[in-house]
Amino acid sequence: MVREDEVRTAERTVAWPETTDAGVIFIGRICTPWTSRLECPRQGRRDGPLCRIDVFDPWAEALKGIGDFTQIELLYWLHRSRRDLVLQSPRNDGTTRGTFALRSPVRPNPIGTSIVALIGVEGSTLLVRGLDCLDGTPLIDIKPDRCQFTPLAPPQPGDFQIGDKAGDV
Repeated sequence: MVREDEVRTAERTVAWPETTDAGVIFIGRICTPWTSRLECPRQGRRDGPLCRIDVFDPWAEALKGIGDFTQIELLYWLHRSRRDLVLQSPRNDGTTRGTFALRSPVRPNPIGTSIVALIGVEGSTLLVRGLDCLDGTPLIDIKPDRCQFTPLAPPQPGDFQIGDKAGDV
């Protein structure tokens, strides 16, 4: 069972380096029914509870057109996660994996991402299903699901593989 802030026997932490500011700002707040990692699902479920994304001013205007999509990707800051584990033991059986080989919320930069079903848009609030984060989680960004998105800008050279020719695929 997952415990809050637990460091298991086989896990290893590192000393935290001096911080550098990347200039990340929170554009909103996520409202879910979960207040503890022990209650929170490990991966979001499309049949999960309806959750609310409250987008702050002045970013509300950036939601224009988001209702055209049935799925969106949310990036959020896992504000209650440890940040110092480099080896983790998910099964707590003595075997470890590197943090970057896991989808654990415990990571140096605890950025979470979920593809969620967009149920509705009510002003600067999005209603979604499929989240896996705690109530009050800060929102970093919103994007259309890449599988549903076709770029609107004209093609550019980087959109094609080098050597792309008819029959070269």
